[in-house]
Amino acid sequence: MRRVNEEVELEKGVVTKYRRHSNGGGFVSPKAHVDATAYVASTAYVENGASIGRDAWVGAGSWIDRDAMLGAHAFIGANVHIGAGAVVSDSARIGSHSRIGANARIVAGHHLERDAMIPDNAVVGGTDGPKTRYVRAA
Repeated sequence: MRRVNEEVELEKGVVTKYRRHSNGGGFVSPKAHVDATAYVASTAYVENGASIGRDAWVGAGSWIDRDAMLGAHAFIGANVHIGAGAVVSDSARIGSHSRIGANARIVAGHHLERDAMIPDNAVVGGTDGPKTRYVRAA
């Protein structure tokens, strides 16, 4: 039987507490909100203040940073970092091994290929503001 609460020692000896999400077993900060219908893979992390919506999917090894928001039905592939304060809107899809910068916004329904690198404060997709093209990792 898996433990419901975990403690992880980070750099400089700081201990952070997480609870295991009931759907997938991922590490979720007690100060984050993850909908019960969302899936968080057992090796994924969701940090303080983050919010994950209904039926969203967070893949293995992914990290949802503090105050980030994933909308309903958003899909995050494996080994993705969603930066602090970033927003991945409803039904958006982020391919594996991607990096979404702090305070970036991925518009509803937009799909990013694997290895995408989105800079801080970028808006990707849609028609409601400047668009930023993603850069594939080297």
